[in-house]
Amino acid sequence: MNRLTTSWGAYRLARFPEDPRDTLRAWDAADEYLLRHLHGDDDAPPTDLSGTVAVVGDRWGALVTSLAAHGAGPVIQISDSFLGQQATRGNLDRNGVDPGSVRLLTARQDPPEHIDVLLVRVPKSLALLEDQLHRLAPAVHAGTVVVGTGMVTEIHTSTLKLFERILGPTRTSLAVKKARLIFCTPDPGLPRAPSPWPLRYAMPPDTGVLAGRTVTNHAGIFCAERLDIGTRFFLRHLPRLRGHERVVDLGCGNGVVGTAAALANPEAVVTFTDESYSAVASAEATFGDNVPSGTAEFLVGDGLSGLADGSVDLVLNNPPFHSHRATTDTAARRMFADARRALRTGGELWVVGNRHLGYHVRLKRLFGNCEVVASDPKFVVLKAVKR
Repeated sequence: MNRLTTSWGAYRLARFPEDPRDTLRAWDAADEYLLRHLHGDDDAPPTDLSGTVAVVGDRWGALVTSLAAHGAGPVIQISDSFLGQQATRGNLDRNGVDPGSVRLLTARQDPPEHIDVLLVRVPKSLALLEDQLHRLAPAVHAGTVVVGTGMVTEIHTSTLKLFERILGPTRTSLAVKKARLIFCTPDPGLPRAPSPWPLRYAMPPDTGVLAGRTVTNHAGIFCAERLDIGTRFFLRHLPRLRGHERVVDLGCGNGVVGTAAALANPEAVVTFTDESYSAVASAEATFGDNVPSGTAEFLVGDGLSGLADGSVDLVLNNPPFHSHRATTDTAARRMFADARRALRTGGELWVVGNRHLGYHVRLKRLFGNCEVVASDPKFVVLKAVKR
């Protein structure tokens, strides 16, 4: 846990779940820059925060915690991350901030109808930013203060063009500690257009039972505009299913892996789980369109925390190896351990990943065994059995 020091005070902040081995902080220079600007530390007057403040994409609650502790508000956080919202709740609590002073909304819920200050932490996904700005535009008025923030590597010409096209004239600040601010002046005269998301596309011919079928992708999920090559490789090497198996698509994304499992074995019960609200919504739509008579459940949460020990026959997993811009195997490590707990004796974990990530080492250590099912120069499919 680390302490964020701002002009309003210092706050103890942590990511969720807390991991003593994790060296990544719950904020970065972009968050600090935005908070300094709002306070008026950069030769600019303090921002009036007495109206409705909407914070979009606050990764671990650093912005919301600081604003709510300062007495801004009402404060509304809009996030696509279950883990991010859990971190926000924890950070509000550890800093003695009334949780009732912050309203937590997911990216799939209706946004507020009126916003006086809109703060945008620029996401990694340009598609997610586009969808968010389209959804928020009706709530923005001529007097709304709109400020975005991000690291220099996260803010591109295409980022600024989105703000300009959807909300109004846009400019950027100078860079400080490799972070930059975005200032947008809302133009109520701009034509309002609906978000182009979700996007639907047909699966390519080399994807087994899914070939030619349509999948649904809400903005922000991994490879929302096309099928990623790792999943494509995985789909060609999935296990042969039979009987009343309980299968989990762990980190389901748009749900193509779990949907393929359900199509291959109509008797299977498939659980789709992801920490992204948009991912689970995508998976539910993909499954519903392709397996209308199938049995499935859809869970937004922290891995397999909602499933009992020894209750699962098969876990299918394409783990992420990034946390926002940082490369880390933290998510994979937790997913593998969670899978082992949830699997029955004899149950299997199947994993696809880049060869260089070395997942086989961790799986052997955790399960005592690991088999290479398939490989090519870039990817490998691994199987570990719970003994």
